[in-house]
Amino acid sequence: MLQSARGPLPNLAEHIAGESIPGSWWGHTSGHRIFAVLDDLLESGEVVATRLVEGKITLVHRRVWPALVRVADRFPAERLAAVDEVHTASGAHRTVEVAFPSWVPAEDRARAASLSVDQALAQLPNCLH
Repeated sequence: MLQSARGPLPNLAEHIAGESIPGSWWGHTSGHRIFAVLDDLLESGEVVATRLVEGKITLVHRRVWPALVRVADRFPAERLAAVDEVHTASGAHRTVEVAFPSWVPAEDRARAASLSVDQALAQLPNCLH
């Protein structure tokens, strides 16, 4: 799922808002709720933000991390880095990236070895094939 950009996958911000959001979701009436849900997802340890789909912030659930590891050679390394937006004391945003596969837990990397390429691709959206 995309965080808020438009593209080949649904986006979280519009799903939460229940409507199309012209411009930035920060100014939308659901902005606080969108932020809270996004923060909860990213803090859960079950979702990672990457730039996987078209370089846009893409939320990837842990259930597909082994599949992503298995076919990682099909993507530019920078698209697989975990992206975290940190809020500084001044209120500015700073982006911190963690290189792939260091953000992937060892057990998920190990599970990747048991998948064929076809099995891995079957778990990922068609736009990533």
